[in-house]
Amino acid sequence: MADATNIVRDRQKLVRREMNRRGISIKAVQLDGGWDSSSTVLSYFPEDAHAQPAVMSVAALYRLLATEALPSDLLSLMLPPGFQIVRAPEAIDHDEVETVCRDYLAAKGKAHQADSPAGREIADCERALLDGKVVQMRGSVAA
Repeated sequence: MADATNIVRDRQKLVRREMNRRGISIKAVQLDGGWDSSSTVLSYFPEDAHAQPAVMSVAALYRLLATEALPSDLLSLMLPPGFQIVRAPEAIDHDEVETVCRDYLAAKGKAHQADSPAGREIADCERALLDGKVVQMRGSVAA
């Protein structure tokens, strides 16, 4: 098994590739995170795909979590499989919980139709959609 340092570096590279794909600039992350220069952010997410990133500290991750520049799903790439960063609401909006639950149930019912990609079974593409809806449900009821 790869050591934790290499795993973190590989995940930082993955975040950078996703930043590029989504058009999220280093400058936006730097300004939103309150760093004085972009060099710190670039050290964590280098432009050169072959460059070795500086291992991000928990303090840097904490700072990134407080920003709007990098969404939670992107920062979740830093975590081990099965873990997600979900912003917990200040209060539970039970109408929102109902809406999210009904949305999940509708998608799950649709996944079990004969004309779905895997017939009555859940296809990988449907599983990804349903997993996202479960994460959304958990986020809407976390307190």
